[in-house]
Amino acid sequence: MYDHPIFLESIRHIQSRLDCTGLEPLQQRVLERLIHSSGDFGIQPLLAFSPGACRKGLTALQAGAPIITDTAMAAAAIKPMAARTLDSSVRTVLEWAPTHTSKDSTRTSIGLRRAWRELSSEFVGPRSPLVLIGSAPKALEALLDLVVSGSAAPSLIIGMPVGFIGVAESKDRLSKSGLPQIRLDGTRGGAGLAAAAVNALLRASIN
Repeated sequence: MYDHPIFLESIRHIQSRLDCTGLEPLQQRVLERLIHSSGDFGIQPLLAFSPGACRKGLTALQAGAPIITDTAMAAAAIKPMAARTLDSSVRTVLEWAPTHTSKDSTRTSIGLRRAWRELSSEFVGPRSPLVLIGSAPKALEALLDLVVSGSAAPSLIIGMPVGFIGVAESKDRLSKSGLPQIRLDGTRGGAGLAAAAVNALLRASIN
């Protein structure tokens, strides 16, 4: 796959600035991509991986697992890389979301529940979907509720909701779930960073 010289120079610069991280090669790729996307070396201590998470996500992608995001912005950031690599299906829970909802819920959390009930029965085992959350902590909570209640688990959760209300709580719950995850602790995150994490895995799938 062709990489623009500016991108390659940026990655070399990031690598030169990073101390020995002790990360596995796939984890290192994710870290470098996140720093490249954010311009922020300060995210390094906030990035957490469950054991084998990157390998599980990559294996699922290579088996044909779809990618589910909480926002159209994240999906738009992933689709070009997906098309250039594995041609993975990239969808947003908003396809299943109602037009309106009550103040006690959110469109993304309802959409996530509906999407997961459909897609987790269609894509099973090694093809279980990857789920990216960059903006909606309630959608992350909804996914965790479904798994606790007996639904199939995703092959990987990229949990990077951004903000202040409910964000730390959702990330803390994810950290204790035992599910395969790439997580950015604290208040930072967002669609761009969640997309960058899966784009690092997609890029690794072909080189």
